[in-house]
Amino acid sequence: MELRRTFNTDEYNYDKSKPDYPKELFKDIFDYVNLSENSNILEIGVGTGQATLPFLNNGCNVTAVELGNKLSRYCAQKFSYFDKFNIINSDFIEADLPEKSFDLIYSATAFHWIPKDSGYAKIKSLLKSDGVVALFWNHPFVSNETDKTNLASMAVYKKYRPNDKTPVEFDSTKCQEQINELKQYGFTNIKSKVYKRIRRLTSEEYISLIKTYSDHNALPEKVRKTFEKDMKKAIDDVGGVINIYDTIDLYLGRYSL
Repeated sequence: MELRRTFNTDEYNYDKSKPDYPKELFKDIFDYVNLSENSNILEIGVGTGQATLPFLNNGCNVTAVELGNKLSRYCAQKFSYFDKFNIINSDFIEADLPEKSFDLIYSATAFHWIPKDSGYAKIKSLLKSDGVVALFWNHPFVSNETDKTNLASMAVYKKYRPNDKTPVEFDSTKCQEQINELKQYGFTNIKSKVYKRIRRLTSEEYISLIKTYSDHNALPEKVRKTFEKDMKKAIDDVGGVINIYDTIDLYLGRYSL
């Protein structure tokens, strides 16, 4: 199974466990792009809608594209009370979408799954003149060596995945690489911003979260089960709560035809 398809295995846990995004991030998007009730918005890789509600609450017409059929059905039901929400179960590159029709296209921790050349070309074909692209990611970090809860989890990762590279916290200096990428593909007036937060999850909540990770779901089932058991015990032994250090990075750009 492709790693990007593993998200489709348990839509209920995905929706319960995946974090949403800071309110400030959406405010920064709304401040950058002038949206109205007539605005057409496209979301790439909606998942179970962790980044969708702010746009629906703003009264916009939202079309979402989602590869997973279970995730698509779940979202269709979750947002069924919004008349202006439509979801398409498809690969983004293959999706049949009207060209030059969207005021904003955005993707929340999903665009890295799409080939850059074809992904950016598709976005540019769908945007209206002076349309906006918004790309953002959440980078969770649980390898803080000054945090005993992180040290406990690191020991379990080292036991089960000894060949993995040592995780490194997201470095905001890397934002320039994404800015340069947007420039390379023809976007202008580029803005970026970084947000920080700390989440505190119980051992049960953390196990539910890692079950949404593609690399975790790719492990053999027997290994996965014992990993989860040992991880829960390790966190419980240091108080039952783990700290997750999130970095969220946002990139905005305009495209003129």
